[in-house]
Amino acid sequence: MKLSSAYYAMVDPAGGHEPVALAKSLIEAGARLLQLRLKDASSREFLLAARAIVQLCRARDALLIVNDRADIARLAEADGVHVGQDDLPVAAARAIVGAERIVGVSTHSVEQARAAEAEGADYIGFGAIYSGGLKNVADAQGLERLRAVRAAVRIPIVAIGGISEATMPAVLAAGADAAAIITDVARAPDLSAKVRALLAIGPRTPE
Repeated sequence: MKLSSAYYAMVDPAGGHEPVALAKSLIEAGARLLQLRLKDASSREFLLAARAIVQLCRARDALLIVNDRADIARLAEADGVHVGQDDLPVAAARAIVGAERIVGVSTHSVEQARAAEAEGADYIGFGAIYSGGLKNVADAQGLERLRAVRAAVRIPIVAIGGISEATMPAVLAAGADAAAIITDVARAPDLSAKVRALLAIGPRTPE
């Protein structure tokens, strides 16, 4: 799998934005790879939002990945699903969404990254890279562990956790193919300008 952008846009209402409106703003600013993450939504709310965002993505040739819920991804006809370590394994998720869909896996160690690749994941998420961020992480992975994961797997890596416009170049240089960014975008005075600035960064170049 080849990621379409070094900026992996996160549609997460935790930043204070309504999900569909946020997705629309991200897409209009140029984002072409989005993940919908609705941790506190009901299944009905999640499905309605996913279907609405899929339509927005189709109109702009963008991809939508649904977080956690393979069933929602399939029903909404999204482009894939992203699962965590406690969610469905890759094979089970792919059986639900379809063989042609994308399956990503969150990882937090070299061992988990290797396991995800062996199970057939199309890409992995890795983090949290920096402390703080949306989840207020105290014990971050850091760039050295990211480099170790890069050396261990061949599939694309999406780094996440406390990454900002200022730190994104270093994250890409350390081996990430893309950076998932929530807080720096959600808190930006001009969201569209922030997205355009992030899209102008990358792709990664080896250190």
